Formats: sequence, C-alpha cells, structure tokens
Amino acid sequence: MAYIKNREVYISFLKEHLSKERLIHTLAVEKEAISLAERYRVDVNKASLAGLLHDCAKGFSDEELIKLARAYNIPLSIWDLSSPQILHAPVGSVFAREYFGIKDREILSAIWKHTTGDKEMSTLDKIIFIADYIEYNRNFPGVNHLREIVKEDLDSAVLFAINLTVGYIMRNNCMVHPKTIEVWNYLIKEGRRGLNEIYS
Repeated sequence: MAYIKNREVYISFLKEHLSKERLIHTLAVEKEAISLAERYRVDVNKASLAGLLHDCAKGFSDEELIKLARAYNIPLSIWDLSSPQILHAPVGSVFAREYFGIKDREILSAIWKHTTGDKEMSTLDKIIFIADYIEYNRNFPGVNHLREIVKEDLDSAVLFAINLTVGYIMRNNCMVHPKTIEVWNYLIKEGRRGLNEIYS
C-alpha cells in the first residue's frame, strides 16, 4: 500500500461517515487506483489519496450536500438539485481541501471529476474515474470487458464506461447529467477508438 501521511485520520473519518459497504468500496477503489497508477506511470501516493477520499462526502445527506455546495460557491444546476448525490464529487473535492487541508490540485481534481468525468481530464482524473467503476466488488454487465480495456488504453476505457453509464441511465428513464454527455461528445470528436473496436 502506498504511504499516505495522516492516513489514520482519513480512515477514522470515513469509518464514522460512510456505511460499511461504502467503506469497503472506497478501500477497493484506492487499491485499484494504485494498480492503475503503476500501469500508467502516475504518482502512486496521489492516486492512493485520491482513491481513498473520492467518496469522502458520499455519506452527507442531500440537504447537507446542497448547503455545502452553496457555502463552497459550487454552481448548482437543475440536474444537481434534482439529484443532489451527484454533488458528492465536487463537494468532496472542496471538503478535502477545507477539512483535511489537502492542497494538491491534481488530487482535488480527480475527486471532483470522478462521477461525471470532464472533457479535460488528467491521467490521474481518468484513473480515479475508472477505478471507481472496476474495483473488484463491482459486478454489472460490461464490467469485465471494461477491466480488459483499461489494461490497454485508458481513454478507451473512459469512453466505454461513459457508454455504460448513459445506457443504464436511459434504460431507467433518468436524466443524463450534461457534463457526462459533454465528455462523451468530446471523446468522440477527438477520435478516440470507436465503440465497434472496443466491443470487438
């Protein structure tokens, strides 16, 4: 496991504020993030900390998330207000900075972008985004194929993951966050590997 200063403090907070299942998920995301960081030559300690804290605000209620978003001057859209749990990512990023004193912009960016993604994503951003999808407890149609894709190409894995997300949301008659659509369109426009190739 990578070395993280104040790890005990973070774990103590997570144990208090997350469900047992969410804590297990969090630790699994951290482990996967470390593995991907080693594969794609990203700072392992940054990946470890971003993975560990990516859901630090997940245990907050809808009301708490909206209140913190306003306090942190995070813009609120109609999509955020209709599904406030999506705010756990940006709120968690600012919370990690304000509560834990984390100043590293790469780590904070990875926490912010791990749910909807973003058209401008660093390698670390993509690692946390994908680690959240494929940690070993995840079990849904397409996840095993996604695990294979990420071994070869991180951008293709992001594209495939967004495809799975949009498909799931649409099948359940829910609104797709515009940020997710923006990322999809950007990746397609930039000429990432097409889905036909990914599916083959």
